[in-house]
Amino acid sequence: MELIQVIALVIFLAAVGLIIWGKLDRAVVGLVGVALMVLLGVMDESEAFLAVDWNVIAILFSIWIIAAYFGKSGIPEYLAVLALRVSRNNIAIFLTLIAIIAGFISMFVDNVVVILMMAPVVFHVTRRMKLASFPFIMMVGLGANFMGTALLLGDLPPQMLHSVSGIEFGGFLWQMGRPSSFILLTITFLLTMFIMYQFKLKKLYSGVTADATAMAEIVGASPTEHIKHKKFAAVAVGMFLMTILAMSFRQLTGLHLGFIALVGMMALVLINEIFAKQLKGPNFESVLGELDWRALIFYIVLFILVGGINHVGVIDMVAKALSGYFQQNLILGSSLLYWVTAPIVGVVEHDAYILAFLYLIRDMAASASISPWPLWWALLWAGTLGSNLTIAGAPALFVAQSICEKEDSCRIQLGEFFRYSVPFVVISLVIQYILLLIFWVIPFTM
Repeated sequence: MELIQVIALVIFLAAVGLIIWGKLDRAVVGLVGVALMVLLGVMDESEAFLAVDWNVIAILFSIWIIAAYFGKSGIPEYLAVLALRVSRNNIAIFLTLIAIIAGFISMFVDNVVVILMMAPVVFHVTRRMKLASFPFIMMVGLGANFMGTALLLGDLPPQMLHSVSGIEFGGFLWQMGRPSSFILLTITFLLTMFIMYQFKLKKLYSGVTADATAMAEIVGASPTEHIKHKKFAAVAVGMFLMTILAMSFRQLTGLHLGFIALVGMMALVLINEIFAKQLKGPNFESVLGELDWRALIFYIVLFILVGGINHVGVIDMVAKALSGYFQQNLILGSSLLYWVTAPIVGVVEHDAYILAFLYLIRDMAASASISPWPLWWALLWAGTLGSNLTIAGAPALFVAQSICEKEDSCRIQLGEFFRYSVPFVVISLVIQYILLLIFWVIPFTM
């Protein structure tokens, strides 16, 4: 290994280690790492800038802005009250339904944003029914963190996969003649929620009854009462759906996904600013104020850090060393990748790990003359599902716990946290692993 490769690897590992440690702001750590790579000659400033996939950053920024408008439309509250009605006063069913709702919203909205949207609804309902908030907010967090990889929009890992592999929106539905991420994750998600309901939630709330008067007030109210400005809600949801539809047909237009998302975002902002009096939606300044700028900076520097070790050939060197093992036994190789990734991302922030391994798998598959897709899907699915184990792996769960602990009745002990996260993670990982083997690993070994 050459000196410049050692320098790049040391800087990368030190930066990732400090990010995992979590005592320093991860955006600051990333910026220092990038500065060191440039100053010590790993890459120059132009190469660092070009290492960022600005298309992915544009998707993130635009969808976050659109999601902020969507969150203020009243639709999440409407769905929660609707779920309460459908559950017919069965608390366990209601808890299962709101977790499922959070999961499916997270296919299009960042999972942290989903938590911020759903938490006020959860607290409103649980206070009125005089129930502990923790199980509700915990299940919403687990659900929100689950489905982000089902489609291209919900979370950073699928967008990074798009950057590395070129996969389009439709590839997450059906790819290479077989069901892909959306279909298989949906099956796993619904089965996991059913098992959790049968063996955990139903027992937890067996014989527990909510305050009858409060329940009657909540269920008796019209769900549409939560949508206070219906014109604004219609515009927010309409532009959201139009943007997603346009992104799903990107191959026909030839436009970059980031550009499509930016156009959708700017159209939504302009409509709300021009017709502010009629729509009565939030102003753009308040929406910008809710954007997590540090997270956006972190994702930018993350691309540069991984780009640095890729630029000097570290990833290519490791890929060539591993290529022979994966070529000999794809089932063993993908299984090891899956079951090693799951516990690692349970205790570390998973974005840097996934991005580095996406490049590693790309180069390794090229060296071994095998398809990278079984390994890419194993990495993304294990990386998503395994991160639900602790708050260190899933920012959504950290936000859920932080919000919950601000409530007087919602102090969370580690053992109580694990009573939900461990079975949820184990069940989902096992189901998804079986589907991975059936649809994406075994067919490539025949």
